[in-house]
Amino acid sequence: MEKYENGRRDRLEEVTTEAIHLLWNLCESSSLAVSIFNKEGLINILVQCLQKHEENMDLAICSAYCLQTVTEDNPELLASFSASTLQILDVLIMQSAISMQHLLLRTLVAGCLWNLKGILSCTAQAEAVSTVARILSETLEVDAGQAIMELKQAESQKLAEVNASMRPREEDAMDEESMKINCVPNQGLEDMSDLLPPRDEELKQAEAVLCAQQTALEILVNMCCSEEPSDDEWEDVSSSDESDLCAETCICDSGTGNQMMSPLCLSSEVHAALIKHCVPEKVIKKTTLCNNVISEICFKIPSWKTLVKKMQRVQCRALTCVQNMLSVMDPDVLGDEAALRTVAEHLSQLLFTNLDPPREEEFLEAVTSAIRSLLQVLASRGIPQCLGSQQFLAFSESALRCSNPGVRLNVVSILGVMGSTLSKQAGTAETLHMIGNFLLQVAMKDPSLIVVGEALDAIFDVFGDGKEAELAARSIQLLPTLRNLQPLFRAKIRKEGKDKYSSDQLCVLDNVKVNLRRFIAYQESLQKAGVQ
Repeated sequence: MEKYENGRRDRLEEVTTEAIHLLWNLCESSSLAVSIFNKEGLINILVQCLQKHEENMDLAICSAYCLQTVTEDNPELLASFSASTLQILDVLIMQSAISMQHLLLRTLVAGCLWNLKGILSCTAQAEAVSTVARILSETLEVDAGQAIMELKQAESQKLAEVNASMRPREEDAMDEESMKINCVPNQGLEDMSDLLPPRDEELKQAEAVLCAQQTALEILVNMCCSEEPSDDEWEDVSSSDESDLCAETCICDSGTGNQMMSPLCLSSEVHAALIKHCVPEKVIKKTTLCNNVISEICFKIPSWKTLVKKMQRVQCRALTCVQNMLSVMDPDVLGDEAALRTVAEHLSQLLFTNLDPPREEEFLEAVTSAIRSLLQVLASRGIPQCLGSQQFLAFSESALRCSNPGVRLNVVSILGVMGSTLSKQAGTAETLHMIGNFLLQVAMKDPSLIVVGEALDAIFDVFGDGKEAELAARSIQLLPTLRNLQPLFRAKIRKEGKDKYSSDQLCVLDNVKVNLRRFIAYQESLQKAGVQ
């Protein structure tokens, strides 16, 4: 009877896990689902399931994922949070990570705590930010490749023990024919191992460590998002989910008598917490994939092959996180000039190494975004760039065929930064000629007005000043080409603007249109003065 009851309970928890997984997916994609979630008070069910972590970790992890989703940008739900619920989360986040699944659960709870910081007092907020930074740092500290290797070895050991237990004992009496049958090579045992519990458990832990690190990096992307995007940012065209994230304004408890904590103050605390726990250095390390040996091991086993995709996703999230950190944090967090150049060389290697087979667009967008931000930092500090212009131009030609506008946008922006720096150096006219030709090609042919606008902005930066830029501008017939392009650009904005682009994007496009008119007038004045 007890066995029957246990089986019934296990089945009930399996169904509950599937139901919460469905709820999580609905709330991720539908604001209506979130609204219904709030009205029905489903938060209490999630908290109860979280408390089941010692008995059913799968149920707790699924509940934590759902809780992290519904607590993001949901003031109505935050207002209903009780002190007892917060205490439960505090207990979970302070527990030791005795397994990779515990590591994932604790990381997810840290994400929930970040979302909930707005209902805490100012003092509690500071403690929460520090705690979240510490948890994320500890999650990223784990060597995922080594963990996967050890888990695979543990699985192999268990499999070997299972195989050994299946061999016939010497004392068993067998005739010669039956011996022949039993001596057939055990080529099916490895395939049969998919049904064995050890494989399920080790694979589950391996997936958990990668999911934990992906989650940690996504939380960091959220923490490091700029409060006020700069005028030259076109993040709406980015395909990455993180581009829509932004740090929340932190509001103190009304009962404490404290004033609202400003985003600047919060950013300062986040900045300090991330530095204290060495988060930037750990994020940089995660931009490198696990070594080839581990990838080969995973590729050889069908059920483990999915880990390779998860490793790649961690790398992409780390690159996006680097880009955000460079945008909102003091670049000194990555070190001095030599350290920044080392990071630039590392990112260049990621971009130019192993081009065959072609990398996925998610990776290309992430790595070019990181390079774009870093080159802007180097240029602002007058630090020489270490990205080869010829090599990048060759890459740019292939990137122009990429269907992801975010990749094309980043490539154009990078060329703008490179060209602007080169225009101030002697003997660069030939390279500026190639950069200018590429940018004009994008401005005339790219299907996205956003990318076209970025290409024109880059042209303004590259050819705005300098003798080398003047020589290159004349050689590529820049002025007549822009004169011909100007009415087409205006017409395209009128025709496509309201249907395809947001009001913010249209505002930027209008600025580009105005700057194009001014730049043409400037080039004409140079021509009249006899400079061109």
